[in-house]
Amino acid sequence: MAKGVKARVKVPKTAAAGESVTLKTLISHKMESGLRKDSDGNKIPQSIINRFTCAFNGNTVIDVKMAAAISTNPYFAFDAVVPEAGEFHFTWYDDDGSIYEEKKSVKIA
Repeated sequence: MAKGVKARVKVPKTAAAGESVTLKTLISHKMESGLRKDSDGNKIPQSIINRFTCAFNGNTVIDVKMAAAISTNPYFAFDAVVPEAGEFHFTWYDDDGSIYEEKKSVKIA
């Protein structure tokens, strides 16, 4: 597991049924391309967030695959329709097998 990784998400606490809301996510992750070497000349293994998903009540909202060219601390902002009260589940997948998750609930106003 990479050190110092922190996932942050911004989701409205309430929404009207059928309303489109903007979700914002950022994960603090250094990202390592696998091309650099350490002070002893050894290759530093690749460690990037290679996939990001978001689901609402088990239904996929977004599924993004990423490659080595992705920036440090990837940020995503996207819209999703809230058909009913429920929970957004955000998941980031790391090359090293680590999985980082956040969940946020939305109530119908």
